[in-house]
Amino acid sequence: MADHAAHWTALPCPFAIVTGADGIEREGQAALADLAPSIAAAQRVVLLLAASDVTLLRLRVPPLSAARLRVALPNLVEDQLMSDPADCVMVAGATMPAADAGAAVIPGPGDLRTVAVTQRGWLNLLLQTLIGYGARHVFALPSQLCLMQPASGADGAGGGAAAAVTVFGGDIDLTLRLSAQDGMGLPLLPDTPAQAADDIVETVCALVPTAPVALYVPPMMQVDIEQSVATLLALDQRVTVLPDNWTRWIAGARDVHVLQLNLVAGLAGAGGARIDWVRWRLPAVLAGLLLALNIGALNYEWWRLSREASALRVSMVQIYRAAYPKETVIADPVAQMRQKLAAARRDAGQPAPDDFAALTAGFAQAWNSVAPGGTGSARPLASLEYRDRSLFIKPKTQADLPVPQLKTALATQNLNLSQSGPGVWQIRSIR
Repeated sequence: MADHAAHWTALPCPFAIVTGADGIEREGQAALADLAPSIAAAQRVVLLLAASDVTLLRLRVPPLSAARLRVALPNLVEDQLMSDPADCVMVAGATMPAADAGAAVIPGPGDLRTVAVTQRGWLNLLLQTLIGYGARHVFALPSQLCLMQPASGADGAGGGAAAAVTVFGGDIDLTLRLSAQDGMGLPLLPDTPAQAADDIVETVCALVPTAPVALYVPPMMQVDIEQSVATLLALDQRVTVLPDNWTRWIAGARDVHVLQLNLVAGLAGAGGARIDWVRWRLPAVLAGLLLALNIGALNYEWWRLSREASALRVSMVQIYRAAYPKETVIADPVAQMRQKLAAARRDAGQPAPDDFAALTAGFAQAWNSVAPGGTGSARPLASLEYRDRSLFIKPKTQADLPVPQLKTALATQNLNLSQSGPGVWQIRSIR
């Protein structure tokens, strides 16, 4: 109906605000623009597209991934559409058995699926309008599959067809569900309001010529349609007139197979989940403040440690200058102080801890205390080398040498043993 109205957002729109437990909080008819506050506050918005605006096709599709099936669908349904597939949105439902009465089985390999098709421009305009009103999660479902069928019989057979009448101002839209995966709809334009009830009953009987039909109508039209049924079907009372209500539509829209036919998904995710920045504004501000606080604390700690390091270096430089006032270049006061102390020990006849003689003496003492075989001469070494203030020793064999005990004995001499290469020990002072 909206395609023929210049200002379609001002048309009356039946709506229901539903709670989490499927309770109806509010219902009625209002212009879409007037529902903007409710749309912005809702967790999700479910559009029941008029059955006359959605075409359902039953066909076999190849076993493809979701992405590849989306690309292949226009070619699969092209022969069954009167319009250009590029101007349409189409989605395929889940794989379903072809056991529905009246379902057309198309021979060939693949899965039998229901494909929903609608006009792309109209759906995109409707979606962008809802997003502009603040909608976050949007679903667009074919209303003919949201119309619940009558209860099945005891043998499991379907309970017949279901039909519903929706009034949009002076226009009437008829929705039919013929089976679990088949449905259709069409607009009715009666010449006069008095002929509306007869036109509805005649159309339903023409579309469903033999099966029983549960016809759901607005309460204000129930009496007129019941009279038309009694007049036109006096000998065949197979049309049951029932008052329509939102509870039935809500239950049908909850069906998982219907939700898989969300036509918004065919718009490349345009109606997917959207972040509600209004709700997340306060947590985002708090997170930003916490991040700024942590960054400030880290910068303050870095500044404090930097000042402490600078003060410590100044103090070491002053101590070094006091001990060696003739030194003009002080790059590393700690290393230079160690060099001065080592030179002073050598001048006084004391070997430095990392001199060749000190390292060799300490190693010999540890070697003789832990190596098996009696004396040190019984345990020959392959090589012994001194370089870079370390002693490099290569024993002829390490098979019977207790290396852990040797490390412990060297530690008592303030020496450290490490492996510098295959079969090569490095001995160095740890003082």
